[in-house]
Amino acid sequence: MSTIDGPTPLPGAKAAQAAANRQVGDKIPGGSADATRKHGWFGRWSDNWQSMPRQKQWLFLIVIVIVAYLLPVLNPPILSTEPGNDFPLALFSMAVYALVAVGLNIVIGYAGLLDLGYIAFFAVGSYTAAMLTSPDSPFVKVPYLWTIPLAIIVAMCVGVILGIPTLRLRGDYLAIVTLGFGEIIRILATLIPAMKGQVGFQNVGRPPGEGADGIPLFANSNGTPWYWLTLTILIIVLFLAGNLERSRVGRAWIAIREDEDAAETMGVPTFKYKVWAFALGAGVGGMSGALFAGQVGFVNNQKFDVVTSILFVAAVVLGGVGNKVGAVFGGALVAYIPLRFTAIAEYKYLIFGLALVLIMIYRSKGLIPARQRLLAYGQQAYARVRNDTSRKPATVTEKEV
Repeated sequence: MSTIDGPTPLPGAKAAQAAANRQVGDKIPGGSADATRKHGWFGRWSDNWQSMPRQKQWLFLIVIVIVAYLLPVLNPPILSTEPGNDFPLALFSMAVYALVAVGLNIVIGYAGLLDLGYIAFFAVGSYTAAMLTSPDSPFVKVPYLWTIPLAIIVAMCVGVILGIPTLRLRGDYLAIVTLGFGEIIRILATLIPAMKGQVGFQNVGRPPGEGADGIPLFANSNGTPWYWLTLTILIIVLFLAGNLERSRVGRAWIAIREDEDAAETMGVPTFKYKVWAFALGAGVGGMSGALFAGQVGFVNNQKFDVVTSILFVAAVVLGGVGNKVGAVFGGALVAYIPLRFTAIAEYKYLIFGLALVLIMIYRSKGLIPARQRLLAYGQQAYARVRNDTSRKPATVTEKEV
């Protein structure tokens, strides 16, 4: 038997096991060598996080959530946006952008659908809240908190209406159609008299409640309660998105994202799941728009341009496509940098454009990339089976010798 084709003798069982473990760790995504080479610090942090017991993970998460709620009270000097911008209001903007990024991550990150017109759903949510609460609107008035679920429903319906005729397209064609849809919503807001164009709606409703001094708790200038409300909604959405990612629907989205033809061949109803992704992402976008309209108190057609929609996409790409934590980080970063460094705020689109180029060169999967755990486990199992089968001829050869 040739030394090239035949099995390599090993000195002992322990050495064989050590070599097999090293081989598995080097080959599977997320293994020890792979994490160091490809994922760097974030990869090692993710591996350590996954190796923690569930109770310890929840303990860390509770501490992070408490710190997040205390940020407007603590106002850390290093992170503070003052005196240029009010820090609680900046935190609210960061939370809204993070919520938008999580919703867009369902469409782009999970299902792999490039949506460049996500601002349309954000606008639908804003106009829903404005037209149902503003005194400038001739429509029936409802309490502001009721407009949040209504904005979700209306935005989801719009997402389904858009998705049914367009989601049979793929790639660049789908991106162009969604980009045009975002502009259509803005143009309709200009042409339809009931939507008041540039005049817009003033005194949009807010949640109830007043302080001891008689000033409303959710005043436009008081960002702390708005931030707490948005942060609470963001945590709920993250919890639901995590469960959805691990469900059958989430696995179908991942299959569609990786190879739509192969997923359809294996029996996945790709069109149905793409419409679901579009509808759920639109619902989160509508909810974000309703929160934005309530805090700002004014809505017109100038707030929903294509450039803002591209900024939403940049937030998802910067954070990490397919990773909900990365989407939160990317959305918060996109909102924070112009507010923190006001001197360069007018160059924010140039800065984020350059940042995207650098991200694509050095970290093509984003700052916090998604980890394909199911693929890693499959390759690990395959490697172990292969190693077990390769050791069997070695035993026979030793007996023959």
